[in-house]
Amino acid sequence: MKVSIITIAYNSEGTIEDTIKSVIAQDYSNIEYIIIDGASKDATMEIVDKYKDQIAIVVSEPDKGIYDAMNKGVQRATGDLVGILNSDDIYADNQVISKVVSKIKEDNSDALYADLVYVDRDDTNKVTRKWISGAYKEGKFKKGWMPPHPTFFIKKEWYDQFGSYSTELKISADYECMLRMVHKNKAKLSYLNEIITKMRVGGESNVSIKNRLKANKEDRMAWKMNGLKAGTFTSIRKPLSKVGQFLKK
Repeated sequence: MKVSIITIAYNSEGTIEDTIKSVIAQDYSNIEYIIIDGASKDATMEIVDKYKDQIAIVVSEPDKGIYDAMNKGVQRATGDLVGILNSDDIYADNQVISKVVSKIKEDNSDALYADLVYVDRDDTNKVTRKWISGAYKEGKFKKGWMPPHPTFFIKKEWYDQFGSYSTELKISADYECMLRMVHKNKAKLSYLNEIITKMRVGGESNVSIKNRLKANKEDRMAWKMNGLKAGTFTSIRKPLSKVGQFLKK
């Protein structure tokens, strides 16, 4: 099984080398690594260039935001399975992709998610929050549940059939995509019950109360865009579900 891993970046000189190293260190041999850069103005591309022999595709050009960049990566991906690892994130160890592929094959599933930890921007060994996803049961999205996107892998054929990321949404297109794939179109989902991704704190939807409110509004839009009806308290339960992450250090 060929696995395409997409990293999107913009002015990521402080973190992208860690991301690249965590991908090229994987013990799984059949990886297509794709980097989509939004025409960075810092040293990002100089760092990428150091590893060009181990990267299948590099694009550096202006884009219309993070989800436009993700779409560029998905369009170019030729793997059977696609995962997205942003330039602030790293894999927890060098066996992540091997374990993901093994679980997908074992379960004969369409997609997979796992657990994630938020880490300090300067010290990626310092955990600030844990996102323990738990097993999926149909209907959990209505209860405010979602899997952590940096741990989400899905077969390329699902993007081909059902589309990738909506550029109408600026913060919650990853949520909308997973809602569409899993809740609406019933992708068979595997849960790998272990931490596979380290995510530096400061994600786009969480950097301010204003952005959190905007994300909440976009979450509601995600349901409407798919002709779906959310649960009565879905929009409240989704942010509240994250409270427990601060208690699992």
